[in-house]
Amino acid sequence: MKQCLLIVLSLVLSLPVYALRPSRIYTYTPDSLGLAYRAVRIETPDHFQLASWIIEPQGSRDQHVTIVIAEGDAGNMGQLLFHAKMLADVGYRVVLFDYRGFGHSSDFAIDQQRLYYTEFAVDLRAALLYSRQQFPQSRTGIFGFSMGTIMATHVAATEQPDFLIGEGYVADPVALVAAIKQVKNKTVTLPSEAAMYSALLAQIQCPMLLVAGTKDTNTPLADSRRIVQAAHHRRRKLISFEGAHGEGLMALSSKPEQYGDLYAAAIHAFLVRK
Repeated sequence: MKQCLLIVLSLVLSLPVYALRPSRIYTYTPDSLGLAYRAVRIETPDHFQLASWIIEPQGSRDQHVTIVIAEGDAGNMGQLLFHAKMLADVGYRVVLFDYRGFGHSSDFAIDQQRLYYTEFAVDLRAALLYSRQQFPQSRTGIFGFSMGTIMATHVAATEQPDFLIGEGYVADPVALVAAIKQVKNKTVTLPSEAAMYSALLAQIQCPMLLVAGTKDTNTPLADSRRIVQAAHHRRRKLISFEGAHGEGLMALSSKPEQYGDLYAAAIHAFLVRK
């Protein structure tokens, strides 16, 4: 079953970043992986209700760290359950949530030619603030995937989480849309705020860990390297893996049955250094 689930996840996570493809159906839930969890609803300032799963550290290990996961452009939070398990198994609390229009969150009209909506950043901000309020003794940060790194940039620029982790980091949404048009002849639209993205990226002060694949054509390794090198005095680290977009979990595993153990070790080494 685990091997089957990993194959499903790898297919979903490696889909090209071309536009929004949300799903309302949870093929898997945390109990599918034997994870103890509780389901909550998080309300946004504009009164949308976000479905969320809170997964506590497994066993006796508790790092007193809460990681809010910002999902990508396809599926729903169920697609990131193996990542959540990887983190919970080494002592991190994980807060998964769905943007409006995804999973069991409130309805929201979505144009599937759109790369993202800035309302998703409102959702991530609400999830981050909720986590801080619920777990005030915990260091709290964001882990963004693909499109979720755009949301993470918006939120981290203003809320300054304790840390930011991103796999498949989008360095420039405008350039990405232009590349999609040139390579795929596909028109993908952006919100007007996309023009200010580089300024937001420059405002992030918290430590950052970027994870990028050597064969990633959507969010190339070179983009993540530039973000890290632009840090100057700020602490940023880059980890690369042999693989394509969304394949970090598989590539950073020492054995087929040890899903993401090298990934977890890299995150832990980053977070223990303050």
